[in-house]
Amino acid sequence: MNTDLFASDNAQQNPAVPIGPGSYFLGGFLLADAAAVLGAVSEVTARSPFRHLTTPGGQQMSVAMSNCGSLGWVSDRGGYRYQALDPLTAKPWPPMPALLLERAQQAAKQAGYENFQPDVCLINRYTVGARMGLHQDRDENNLTAPIVSFSLGVAAVFIWGGLQRTGKSQRFMLRHGDAVVWGGPDRLRFHGVAPVKADEHVLTGPVRINITFRQTGP
Repeated sequence: MNTDLFASDNAQQNPAVPIGPGSYFLGGFLLADAAAVLGAVSEVTARSPFRHLTTPGGQQMSVAMSNCGSLGWVSDRGGYRYQALDPLTAKPWPPMPALLLERAQQAAKQAGYENFQPDVCLINRYTVGARMGLHQDRDENNLTAPIVSFSLGVAAVFIWGGLQRTGKSQRFMLRHGDAVVWGGPDRLRFHGVAPVKADEHVLTGPVRINITFRQTGP
């Protein structure tokens, strides 16, 4: 395991570093806007609070989630899906803040993906011990658009696998302000997050915030 694959100081935004034929690591991409982005996240979660979803198998997810955009990703005994209403509030998900959309499109463009039009923004809150098992993002109707993922707060080990669950994987640390973009031949790569270790960040305390953008439509 090489968790320091991108261990260089990310105080300055680095160019996109390939981690696969269609995937890129953008070190420090969000640093300049981190506080404003976290403020936008707080506005979203004030309207659609974080909650721990249940998997179709009945297990409660360790990561707390919310959404913004025209659709939101949800999970329960009925399965994984996108829907327009927040099941917790029975209201539409909050609109995607303009700053989040702008930065997601900029990250996609820097990684070589033009015209990214995300309509879903998942906001994940990791506390100590929270993890995300290996999975593919395959619930979208559009699998030609990339996935854009931002990390804020406490660092975490990102598991970057192959196109099969049992394939060889890389592990590297995602730190505050880092971004990962993947699409094309890497669009259905398995990926996950190892259990988050106890730490503190000046902006988020003991918490890691992950923001993931997806385009479900054409």
